[in-house]
Amino acid sequence: MKLLVRNLERTTSEHDIRALFSTHGTVTECNLVLDQLTGLSKGFAFVEMPDENEAKSAVEKLNMAVVDKSKIRVKITQN
Repeated sequence: MKLLVRNLERTTSEHDIRALFSTHGTVTECNLVLDQLTGLSKGFAFVEMPDENEAKSAVEKLNMAVVDKSKIRVKITQN
């Protein structure tokens, strides 16, 4: 399942996101979206978790969780 993670602190790294979601299951892909001009985070990322139950658990536990002083939002994408 592909998850959308929004409202990330600009200093949160792709490694931080992968580590956070890995505590809830297997992460096959993690893509932090960067601004092409500055190379800085745009504040959102996509995380792929192959196991549906693990992905749903991650959404349940991490949606509205505070990460790096920012309350993140996590949801399942539609594709």
